[in-house]
Amino acid sequence: MEVRMDLAQIVISETRDTQIIVLRERDGTRTLPIVIGLTEAIAIDRRVKGVQLQRPLTHDLLASVIEALSGELEKIVINDLHDHTFYAKLVIRQHGELIEVDSRPSDAIALGVADETPIYVEDHVLREVASGG
Repeated sequence: MEVRMDLAQIVISETRDTQIIVLRERDGTRTLPIVIGLTEAIAIDRRVKGVQLQRPLTHDLLASVIEALSGELEKIVINDLHDHTFYAKLVIRQHGELIEVDSRPSDAIALGVADETPIYVEDHVLREVASGG
């Protein structure tokens, strides 16, 4: 079962190598902190704020490619956790078909946050995090 989540917080510290994004359950109280790199955190923050750069960055490029191929990013799903590493997939609708593309959660969120793409987390991932797994 997928649980709808919202991007609740982006914690950026230029003095550390790792940054944190926090997802919060839309209709509940569970949260999911995810450690990401500085570059990804800045990309997410930039896209949340709608900051446009002169030239497209990777997430802007991917959004343009999806659009140019008549696709639409339907949702982001954080679908697994192995050895303290989260896994995600982009779910893209193209000509009525759903295409799933493997992604890092930070890249998926950076891509989808500009268009308010729904973010989901598999319930088993939330349970694993809650149990310390």
